[in-house]
Amino acid sequence: MKHKLTEQGLENFKNELDNLKNIERPRIIQAIADARAQGDLSENADYDVARNEQSRVEARIVELEEIVKNAVIIDSSNADNLGKQITIRIYKNAKQMKDLEFTFTLVSSNLESSMEPGAMKVSAEAPIGKAVLGARIGDEKFVKTEANSEQKIKIINIK
Repeated sequence: MKHKLTEQGLENFKNELDNLKNIERPRIIQAIADARAQGDLSENADYDVARNEQSRVEARIVELEEIVKNAVIIDSSNADNLGKQITIRIYKNAKQMKDLEFTFTLVSSNLESSMEPGAMKVSAEAPIGKAVLGARIGDEKFVKTEANSEQKIKIINIK
Protein backbone atom coordinates (compact mmCIF):
# COMPACT_ATOMS: atom_id res chain seq x y z
CA MET A 1 0.00 0.00 0.00
CA LYS A 2 1.33 3.44 -0.93
CA HIS A 3 1.61 6.02 1.85
CA LYS A 4 1.16 9.67 0.85
CA LEU A 5 3.53 11.71 2.98
CA THR A 6 4.98 15.17 3.04
CA GLU A 7 8.74 15.38 2.71
CA GLN A 8 8.98 16.27 6.41
CA GLY A 9 6.77 13.33 7.36
CA LEU A 10 8.99 10.90 5.45
CA GLU A 11 12.09 12.42 7.05
CA ASN A 12 10.54 11.93 10.51
CA PHE A 13 9.85 8.25 9.78
CA LYS A 14 13.41 7.75 8.47
CA ASN A 15 14.86 9.38 11.60
CA GLU A 16 12.78 7.15 13.87
CA LEU A 17 13.85 4.07 11.88
CA ASP A 18 17.51 5.09 12.08
CA ASN A 19 17.23 5.63 15.85
CA LEU A 20 15.60 2.24 16.39
CA LYS A 21 18.15 0.36 14.27
CA ASN A 22 21.31 2.12 15.42
CA ILE A 23 20.59 3.09 19.03
CA GLU A 24 17.65 1.18 20.50
CA ARG A 25 18.32 -2.23 18.94
CA PRO A 26 21.99 -2.39 20.13
CA ARG A 27 20.98 -1.11 23.58
CA ILE A 28 18.36 -3.85 23.92
CA ILE A 29 20.75 -6.54 22.67
CA GLN A 30 23.19 -5.45 25.37
CA ALA A 31 20.42 -5.49 28.01
CA ILE A 32 19.51 -9.06 27.00
CA ALA A 33 23.17 -10.12 27.20
CA ASP A 34 23.50 -8.50 30.65
CA ALA A 35 20.34 -10.25 31.85
CA ARG A 36 21.57 -13.62 30.53
CA ALA A 37 24.82 -13.12 32.42
CA GLN A 38 22.81 -13.00 35.66
CA GLY A 39 22.09 -16.72 35.31
CA ASP A 40 18.70 -18.44 35.58
CA LEU A 41 16.38 -16.93 32.95
CA SER A 42 13.20 -18.56 34.29
CA GLU A 43 12.82 -15.93 37.03
CA ASN A 44 14.77 -13.06 35.48
CA ALA A 45 12.55 -9.97 35.20
CA ASP A 46 15.27 -7.94 33.46
CA TYR A 47 15.47 -10.57 30.74
CA ASP A 48 11.68 -10.63 30.27
CA VAL A 49 11.50 -6.83 30.07
CA ALA A 50 14.35 -6.67 27.54
CA ARG A 51 12.81 -9.41 25.36
CA ASN A 52 9.42 -7.66 25.38
CA GLU A 53 11.08 -4.38 24.45
CA GLN A 54 12.99 -6.16 21.69
CA SER A 55 9.73 -7.52 20.25
CA ARG A 56 8.15 -4.07 20.31
CA VAL A 57 11.16 -2.41 18.65
CA GLU A 58 11.51 -5.09 15.97
CA ALA A 59 7.80 -4.81 15.11
CA ARG A 60 8.11 -1.03 14.80
CA ILE A 61 11.20 -1.40 12.59
CA VAL A 62 9.26 -3.69 10.22
CA GLU A 63 6.36 -1.20 10.18
CA LEU A 64 8.64 1.78 9.48
CA GLU A 65 10.55 -0.04 6.74
CA GLU A 66 7.22 -0.74 5.01
CA ILE A 67 6.15 2.91 5.33
CA VAL A 68 9.46 4.26 4.01
CA LYS A 69 9.58 1.71 1.16
CA ASN A 70 6.06 2.60 0.01
CA ALA A 71 6.16 6.35 0.61
CA VAL A 72 4.92 8.69 -2.08
CA ILE A 73 6.05 12.27 -1.52
CA ILE A 74 3.40 14.94 -1.87
CA ASP A 75 4.63 18.34 -3.01
CA SER A 76 3.27 20.43 -0.15
CA SER A 77 3.65 23.65 -2.16
CA ASN A 78 1.00 22.42 -4.61
CA ALA A 79 -1.00 20.16 -2.34
CA ASP A 80 -4.09 22.08 -1.25
CA ASN A 81 -2.67 23.24 2.11
CA LEU A 82 -0.83 20.03 3.01
CA GLY A 83 2.16 20.77 5.21
CA LYS A 84 0.84 24.27 5.94
CA GLN A 85 -0.07 25.75 9.29
CA ILE A 86 -3.76 26.60 9.37
CA THR A 87 -5.69 28.66 11.90
CA ILE A 88 -9.42 28.14 12.09
CA ARG A 89 -12.20 29.69 14.14
CA ILE A 90 -14.72 27.26 15.53
CA TYR A 91 -17.98 29.14 16.02
CA LYS A 92 -19.86 28.85 19.26
CA ASN A 93 -22.84 26.53 19.44
CA ALA A 94 -25.24 25.11 22.02
CA LYS A 95 -22.45 23.19 23.79
CA GLN A 96 -19.72 25.79 23.33
CA MET A 97 -20.26 29.20 24.90
CA LYS A 98 -17.73 31.14 22.80
CA ASP A 99 -15.80 31.01 19.53
CA LEU A 100 -12.47 29.17 19.69
CA GLU A 101 -9.36 29.52 17.53
CA PHE A 102 -7.22 26.51 16.79
CA THR A 103 -3.93 26.32 14.85
CA PHE A 104 -2.58 23.08 13.41
CA THR A 105 -0.44 21.70 10.60
CA LEU A 106 -2.36 19.81 7.93
CA VAL A 107 -0.60 16.53 7.12
CA SER A 108 -1.37 13.99 4.44
CA SER A 109 -2.33 10.99 6.53
CA ASN A 110 -3.10 9.58 9.93
CA LEU A 111 0.43 8.14 9.85
CA GLU A 112 1.94 11.62 9.91
CA SER A 113 -0.51 13.02 12.43
CA SER A 114 0.47 10.32 14.92
CA MET A 115 4.24 10.81 14.50
CA GLU A 116 4.72 13.37 17.25
CA PRO A 117 2.29 12.93 20.11
CA GLY A 118 1.28 16.35 21.39
CA ALA A 119 2.15 18.12 18.15
CA MET A 120 -0.80 19.95 16.65
CA LYS A 121 -1.16 17.98 13.43
CA VAL A 122 -4.40 17.09 11.71
CA SER A 123 -4.69 14.47 9.00
CA ALA A 124 -6.27 15.40 5.67
CA GLU A 125 -8.32 12.22 6.25
CA ALA A 126 -9.93 13.65 9.43
CA PRO A 127 -13.18 15.66 9.22
CA ILE A 128 -11.46 19.01 9.92
CA GLY A 129 -8.66 18.07 7.52
CA LYS A 130 -11.13 17.32 4.75
CA ALA A 131 -12.85 20.66 5.36
CA VAL A 132 -9.67 22.75 5.09
CA LEU A 133 -8.09 20.79 2.23
CA GLY A 134 -8.00 23.26 -0.66
CA ALA A 135 -9.69 26.00 1.39
CA ARG A 136 -8.67 29.66 1.35
CA ILE A 137 -8.50 32.33 4.02
CA GLY A 138 -12.01 33.54 4.79
CA ASP A 139 -13.75 30.35 3.65
CA GLU A 140 -16.43 29.03 5.96
CA LYS A 141 -17.06 25.30 6.10
CA PHE A 142 -19.13 22.82 8.05
CA VAL A 143 -17.45 19.88 9.78
CA LYS A 144 -19.27 16.75 10.88
CA THR A 145 -18.60 16.06 14.56
CA GLU A 146 -18.45 12.74 16.39
CA ALA A 147 -21.97 13.44 17.65
CA ASN A 148 -23.04 13.51 13.98
CA SER A 149 -23.91 17.19 14.05
CA GLU A 150 -22.28 19.95 12.00
CA GLN A 151 -19.90 22.54 13.40
CA LYS A 152 -19.24 25.77 11.48
CA ILE A 153 -15.60 26.81 11.07
CA LYS A 154 -13.84 29.68 9.32
CA ILE A 155 -10.33 29.64 7.86
CA ILE A 156 -8.48 32.53 9.56
CA ASN A 157 -4.91 32.06 8.35
CA ILE A 158 -2.79 29.74 6.20
CA LYS A 159 1.02 29.83 6.38
